[in-house]
Amino acid sequence: MSNNTLARRGLMLVLSSPSGAGKTTISRALLEGDDNLELSVSATTRPPREGEQDGVHYHFISEPRFQELVDNDGLLEWATVFKNSYGTPRATIEGALATGQDVLFDIDWQGTQQLRQKMPQDLVSVFVLPPSLAALESRLKSRQTMTGETDDQVAYRLSKAPGEVSHWAEYDFIIVNSNIEESVGQVRAILAAERLRRERWQGLDQIVSDIRSIES
Repeated sequence: MSNNTLARRGLMLVLSSPSGAGKTTISRALLEGDDNLELSVSATTRPPREGEQDGVHYHFISEPRFQELVDNDGLLEWATVFKNSYGTPRATIEGALATGQDVLFDIDWQGTQQLRQKMPQDLVSVFVLPPSLAALESRLKSRQTMTGETDDQVAYRLSKAPGEVSHWAEYDFIIVNSNIEESVGQVRAILAAERLRRERWQGLDQIVSDIRSIES
């Protein structure tokens, strides 16, 4: 009997990093090459921007509905940013995990802490570090032409890095992103190993029991 004949519970794969360290690039590469991995879609109270689709980019909901989810423990993690609230719907994630679907999260250390409090057995957390402060600054500046950010915005992102990096030891795995291809390969290896973790598989007891029955 192969693993393909067994039912597996999905997992939550979290990638966190200071801005510019490469987690978004790694996330895109993981999603492109893995049909069993999907990106978590957050709920938000902010209005949709041009081109955004409900249920694809975000679940756009009202402030009263968002507060209702908070009050009834319907969110695995949530935060308010610039007067708009963002959060991960519990029911959606639990439904995906129950069917063996793995879910990727691109969130910060605060969101990761909340996920660990709510569903620690399902969480696999990876922190992506840049190889140096100079490399991080260089990457933030090199992408200015694509993002259109001002020098002040880049400086602000850089100023937040020390606080974000201070939480690196709270994560299960650390990736130093010196080479993007190598880093993607390392996260894929983590994901492959975590999918084989004994606790995630159903039916193993029966296999072991069948094999051991020859003892009696």
